[in-house]
Amino acid sequence: MIKTRIDRCFDDLKAKNKKGLVTFITAGDPNYSTSLKILNGLPAAGASMIELGMPFTDPMADGPAIQASSLRALKSGQNMIKTFDLVRDFRKTNQDTPIILMGYYNPIYIYGNDKFLEDAFKVGVDGLIVVDLPPEEDDELCLKAIEKGISFIRLATPTTDNKRLGRVLKNTSGFLYYVSIAGITGSATPEINDVRDAIIRIKNHTNLPIAVGFGVKTKQNVEDMAKIADAIIVGSALVSLINNNDKADSSVVVDVLNKVTELAEGL
Repeated sequence: MIKTRIDRCFDDLKAKNKKGLVTFITAGDPNYSTSLKILNGLPAAGASMIELGMPFTDPMADGPAIQASSLRALKSGQNMIKTFDLVRDFRKTNQDTPIILMGYYNPIYIYGNDKFLEDAFKVGVDGLIVVDLPPEEDDELCLKAIEKGISFIRLATPTTDNKRLGRVLKNTSGFLYYVSIAGITGSATPEINDVRDAIIRIKNHTNLPIAVGFGVKTKQNVEDMAKIADAIIVGSALVSLINNNDKADSSVVVDVLNKVTELAEGL
């Protein structure tokens, strides 16, 4: 099996006895040029991998910060074509950092599944997280993505029991995203002991790396999670910094990248 950028990233982290930092931003937020500057700066600031949100009008699993980021991006004219353009522009200067598109199935379905996968592969997308496409629908997109060499990353939650976990893991590739709280993004701080117990249980069922997200906001949160997970995912803490219309775009870029640097110190 050919190793993907995601596989190579985790192999490299393991070889260095390090944990990864996965950063989330929404494509086109607050506008294309600022979004690209943030995207280009994330690896040097400390991001091991990047989740790029596909803007959608009804991001039901996301909290207010990410919902607002989607609306800002859509208002600025972002669409799926421009999201692919963003990845293509990023790849002009970075061929190593994994890019994972995260979002909801509706925009993909409207774009056309086969065309979406073809275009995603061409521009250099490495993985997909489609939060509202369950394992029961793997024939719809998941298996086709894997055939293309694009990892299909699934989510497990505190309510995912062992029976359901087996179904979730069946065609998961790249890594498993563990949602550390029961709720929407950015809504609470995870309880470290509960997360530790869940990860121990999950690792009895898979050799996939496990990345923990939802509610991770501070350097201390990252430090705590790095003791038990293979990677830590941060989103709301970053996109909330973009939600300030009084700031110049250049200041927004600096604020976001400085926050990533601060969080990365927790590793």
